[in-house]
Amino acid sequence: MTTHPLLEARVTELLAALRADPKVQRALDIALEQSAMAMQEQVDVCEIPAPTFEEAERGRFIAERMRRYGLTDVTVDAVGNVIGRRPGTGDGPVLAIGAHLDTVFPAGTDVTVKREGNRYTAPGIGDNCSGLRALLQTIRCLNEADIQTQGDILFVATVGEEGLGDIRGSKHLVATRHVDGFIAIDNTDIGRILQGAVGSHRYRITIVGPGGHSYAHFGQVPSAIHAMCLAGAKIAKIEVPADPKTTFTIGKISGGTSVNTIAPSCSVEVDMRSIDNDELLALEARVLACFEEAVAEENARWGIEDDAKRVRVEKEPIGDRPAGTRPHDCPVLQASRAALDSLGKPLTNYGFSSTDANAPVSLGIPATCRSSGGFQYKSHTVHEYFDDIDSHLGPQLIVLTALALCGTATQPAYLPKR
Repeated sequence: MTTHPLLEARVTELLAALRADPKVQRALDIALEQSAMAMQEQVDVCEIPAPTFEEAERGRFIAERMRRYGLTDVTVDAVGNVIGRRPGTGDGPVLAIGAHLDTVFPAGTDVTVKREGNRYTAPGIGDNCSGLRALLQTIRCLNEADIQTQGDILFVATVGEEGLGDIRGSKHLVATRHVDGFIAIDNTDIGRILQGAVGSHRYRITIVGPGGHSYAHFGQVPSAIHAMCLAGAKIAKIEVPADPKTTFTIGKISGGTSVNTIAPSCSVEVDMRSIDNDELLALEARVLACFEEAVAEENARWGIEDDAKRVRVEKEPIGDRPAGTRPHDCPVLQASRAALDSLGKPLTNYGFSSTDANAPVSLGIPATCRSSGGFQYKSHTVHEYFDDIDSHLGPQLIVLTALALCGTATQPAYLPKR
């Protein structure tokens, strides 16, 4: 049986008091009563294409809904994040709640949603249209139940969470806005509360040289592909720790011009991950060294001393997601877990992942990632689907967590101001 660190008595008592508040109960009821409306909104969002770096149209939809649901201070920042501020009564902490706008699918992908019963099928229907649905539903719950918080809540639809977007939206948010706590909404498993962030460093490495004819120039020029193969073999033998978990892969490779050409170029994209920043940096140094060693060996293999005829390495960073872990007494973790307990739901995943929460976690800001409710399957594939079962639980848990952290007219804020 899995055991988890104890909850503080005062956060358990705080959640019990919130559950006894008629306005809070009304907010939870709204989440259930409006679940069909929310699901239609999830469909509407999904059918607006939003590839990474092309989220503007979906962002305009979210901004319009934020205003419709009562937020008067809605802006779009310099990188494209849509930010709706719900002001508190003053002198309370600032909590940001974010769900990402972008999908992994390129422009032109058919995102028409197909429904069979409570199953909805379309690319991106779960990741992260369900998160955006929960974000909007949380706004409605708080406003329609007429709940006033002590602290401000920033509702944020972020850009660039996926792939080469490199969580640029959440990075920009925490760099330009003061926040005392952060909750990302991603995934659908309500039993998942992330204790920490998996960091990743990504590079596009290109080996370039003069190239030549496979027969006429054999032995006279080195091969970029041969050098890359040498590098790959070296990288494959790197030993990494199991704890803290640290991983690497060459995820993509391309190069060469024809079967009878000594390749003038070859490129790979490398992904390195760890939950520990020091281990990640150590791995990065070892991986990058492998490429330098490989080109040196390929040049030496043919006795190439003329710089114009040598292969060389070009390195381009394409991703930098910082790692980090929050302590068990982190107020966002404590409040999230207490909210789960208050609804009688088990904590099933108290682990690590890579989400918009990486940026605040790496800065020591209390943060985690919560889920939207429902069930998503086959994410990041064109066969993705979402089962609308108990989808209201996600917004209910987010409402309870946010109220515990920000405080209400009758209950203190559990989240300290930084």
